[in-house]
Amino acid sequence: MQSRFGDSPGGTVAGRPTLRSSGSTYGTQFQSLRVPLKSTLIVVDTFRTTSAGCSGSYGWEMCLLRVPRVSLSLSLPVNDAAAATKPLVLRPRRGWAGLGVAELVRYRDLLWFLALRDIKVRYKQTALGALWAVLQPVAMMVVLSVFFGRLARFDQMTGTTPYPIFFYAGMLPWTFFAAAVNAAGNSLVNNGHMLRKIYFPRLILPLSALGAPLLDFVIAFSVLIGLMVWYDIVPGVTVALLPVLVAMLLATALGVGLLLAAMTVNYRDFRHTVPFLLQVWFFLTPVIYPVTLLPERYRWLSMINPMGGAIEAFRAAMLGTPIAWLQLLSAVAAATVCLLAGLLYFTHTERRFADLI
Repeated sequence: MQSRFGDSPGGTVAGRPTLRSSGSTYGTQFQSLRVPLKSTLIVVDTFRTTSAGCSGSYGWEMCLLRVPRVSLSLSLPVNDAAAATKPLVLRPRRGWAGLGVAELVRYRDLLWFLALRDIKVRYKQTALGALWAVLQPVAMMVVLSVFFGRLARFDQMTGTTPYPIFFYAGMLPWTFFAAAVNAAGNSLVNNGHMLRKIYFPRLILPLSALGAPLLDFVIAFSVLIGLMVWYDIVPGVTVALLPVLVAMLLATALGVGLLLAAMTVNYRDFRHTVPFLLQVWFFLTPVIYPVTLLPERYRWLSMINPMGGAIEAFRAAMLGTPIAWLQLLSAVAAATVCLLAGLLYFTHTERRFADLI
C-alpha cells in the first residue's frame, strides 16, 4: 500500500510492516496495521498532517472505499499504534448497562436542543402561541361540565367541590399524560432521518419529546391556581406531594411512550391505534367521574391503573381532600412496572431501529 505522505520504505515492528514519512517534510512517524476485510464496503480514517515546519497539527477525514476481500493497511500515528494493536471486541450491552446513563449525561446538550426544537416548532407562526396549552383543557372543562356536571348529575357526587374545578384538576394531568405518550410514541419514526445517519443514545428522542407537553402542563397549571382562587379552595399539607406526583406522571408517560415508540418502529399500525387506546384509557380513568361512582367490586381496576391513582392523588392534593393512600401506593407500583418494562423493551430492540426505520 502506498502512503499519501511521501513515504520512504520501512521495515517491520513486532512482525508488522511500517511506513515512515519524510522527517524533513512532516516530522511524523507512521505505523501500518494490516486488517483482514470480509466486506466490500468499509470506512477508513486517514491521517492528514500539515506540510512543512513539523508543527504536529493534524485532523481527520473520512473516506469510503470499495475493495475486494484483501488486507488493508491503515496508517496511524506512532503514539496510537500501541493502542491500535490491542484487539477491539464490540459486544452489545445487556441488562441495565444498556441504558447508558453516563452516555446520556454526555449527550445532555443534544437532549436540551431537541426539546427546545420541539417547543419552538410547536408554537412557531401561531397567533395564540402558548395559549393553546390552556384552551384545550379549559374548553373540555366547559363542555363536559355542562354534559356530565348538569345533565348526568355528576356534580352531586363530588361533595362540596364544584364540578368544574373537580374536572379540571383531573383533566390537567391527563392532558399532559396523553400528549407525552403520543409525542414519545412517535419520536423515533418522526426522527428517522437522524437514526439512519448519526449515532447518539436512542433514548434521547423519547426523553426530549416530553419537553413540550411538560411546558404545556406548567402553563395550564396556572389556570388551576386561578380556579382555586375563584372557588376559594385552599390546599392542605398534602400539596407537598405535588413534585412526587408529577414525577410519577413523567415515569408513567415515559414507560408507555418507550413501549409504543419501539413497537411503532416494528409495526406502523401503532401510529393509528395510539389515539384510540388513549381514548379508551381516558374513560377507564376517573377523570370525568369520581372513583366512588364505580361499584365496589370493580374498584380494584382503578387501583392497578397507574393514571387512576395518580389523578386521584393529584386532585386530592390540590383541592385539600383526603388522599387514598392504598390506591396511591398501588399506582406507584404500576407506574414503576410501566417504566421498567418500557426501558427493558426499548434497550432490547434499539439495535434494530436504524435498519427498520
